Amino acid sequence: MQPMKIIRFPLLLISFILCWQGNLFGQPKKLFDPINSDISNYIPPLSALLDSAILHNPNVAFRDLQTTINNCKFRAAQIDWTKNIGFLTDIRYGTFDNYSTDYTGGTGPVNNMTTRTELRWGYGAYISLPIFTVMNRRNLVRISKYEMEQAKSMADAQRSELTQEIIRQYNDLILKQRLLRIKSKSFETARINLQMAEKEFSNGSINVTELSQISMAVSGSESDFETARMDLLTAYLILEELVGIKFNLTNSIQGTNEVN
Repeated sequence: MQPMKIIRFPLLLISFILCWQGNLFGQPKKLFDPINSDISNYIPPLSALLDSAILHNPNVAFRDLQTTINNCKFRAAQIDWTKNIGFLTDIRYGTFDNYSTDYTGGTGPVNNMTTRTELRWGYGAYISLPIFTVMNRRNLVRISKYEMEQAKSMADAQRSELTQEIIRQYNDLILKQRLLRIKSKSFETARINLQMAEKEFSNGSINVTELSQISMAVSGSESDFETARMDLLTAYLILEELVGIKFNLTNSIQGTNEVN
């Protein structure tokens, strides 16, 4: 992505987010259910997340500023030789002593001195081209040019790295929700088995050891479910931080303390 495109990101991104949240048309957003809803329908699409991440990422901003600085250095190096050519102007105002010699008399030259207040000024031009400056100018310009290209490459690399990170985090969020659904089904099945086992134990069909084993299996399923829920919340918060957008789904994910 080029810097020129980034200039359009804020307006496009703001317009999209407003529409996505239903603020423009007054349509309330449905409550997110981490178990039965698809989280990809409750957050902006990946393309918008990438644009927002590039817009808000401080490392990208730093690389862009470095590119601008190196562009300025390159232009300065191109015209650096002009500092050896210039004009001089000298303006003075004050009381000056003026000396003159008179040769008109027959007895020899006569020195005269007068004092008066006056404005004096002068101007001129200068050219100073040291041999080292002339011979090294090409190298200095080339170095500045390479630094400019290097900064641009680093800025592009930073964008590419951030893009890959957002893609991985987005997919990780989707995966974490799918794993939560799987753990939810396992937990629900384990609870049903426990309820049946408790009835069988009451009827004397199974002993306490079998009931205890089923109860431990339920505890394990519940533990896996809670771990999956926290993994989803972590992936969600990291994605929010990376893209600089609040999706307002935190409470829904945190409130998933039991399966439907």
